[in-house]
Amino acid sequence: MPEDFELAVERLIAAPPETVWRAWTEHLTEWWCPKPWTTRIIEQDLRSGGITHLEMHGPNGESHAQQGVFLEVVPARRVVFTDAFRQGWHPQKAFMVGLFEFTAEGSGTRYRASARHWDEASMQQHRAMGFEAGWGAVADQLAAVAEALDR
Repeated sequence: MPEDFELAVERLIAAPPETVWRAWTEHLTEWWCPKPWTTRIIEQDLRSGGITHLEMHGPNGESHAQQGVFLEVVPARRVVFTDAFRQGWHPQKAFMVGLFEFTAEGSGTRYRASARHWDEASMQQHRAMGFEAGWGAVADQLAAVAEALDR
């Protein structure tokens, strides 16, 4: 829907949804941000209302904290989170709602990662930050992890 101000990437991953889910949940530090960046999990309570708190570190000492809550978690099907809240449902300046969907397609999984924004300006800011390239690289990294697990 246009009012969602959504950006999205999709990949067909050559592994079943359960394997992609395992890669998504158990191997997050291997794929979450584009290499050579790395991810540190501070807290990850993968349930509706649970906290997600990650730190991404760049090769030149850059650091970016990401904190939010999970709104919906359906194992091997869908994860929805937002940065509009931090732990304990405390509001913070919101940027987006992230959606990750895993749909069986043939012997593989159609993976869709999207970011919905509150307004056009936020969506365009995210696009200018390199959404397509960054989230596309991350989707490729997730695919590589999942496909290796499925061998």
